[in-house]
Amino acid sequence: MNQKSKKKIRIFGKVMFVIYIFFLLYFLIFSDCYGRIGKMEDYHYNIILFKEIRRFWEYREELGIFAVFTNLAGNILIFLPFGFFTSLASSVRRMWRSFYLSMGLSLCVEIFQFVTKVGSFDVDDLVLNTIGGLLGGIVFLVFNNIRRRYQTYGKK
Repeated sequence: MNQKSKKKIRIFGKVMFVIYIFFLLYFLIFSDCYGRIGKMEDYHYNIILFKEIRRFWEYREELGIFAVFTNLAGNILIFLPFGFFTSLASSVRRMWRSFYLSMGLSLCVEIFQFVTKVGSFDVDDLVLNTIGGLLGGIVFLVFNNIRRRYQTYGKK
């Protein structure tokens, strides 16, 4: 791959990351379909680890598949690109870097939700978002390893 192609891919990656960040901010802070608009009269928060995860799993039939998927898998899936993009953008490509950056961003979002009373502070969201970011970093490392092997074998 020549330098011009690499530069185009990097620019495309940066543009996709910016679009993703805007999507993430909208979804986590401003999305009215998840109760993000306006302050809540009776604010709810969860500081007990796995309480909401267990509740969603126990009442999955009453809540419906959409609510359970959105809360459990959705929190993982929404941070997966973050872990991927931060690994892509960094020269230090370590799995733990994705873990710490995802945890940091998720903690910032949860604290913002707590202070502004938009959404709700949930320690389980922090765990699920961090897992998503970590998985995104792992996906990047796997794809990067495959790419390097392909380039190595292609030169022979």
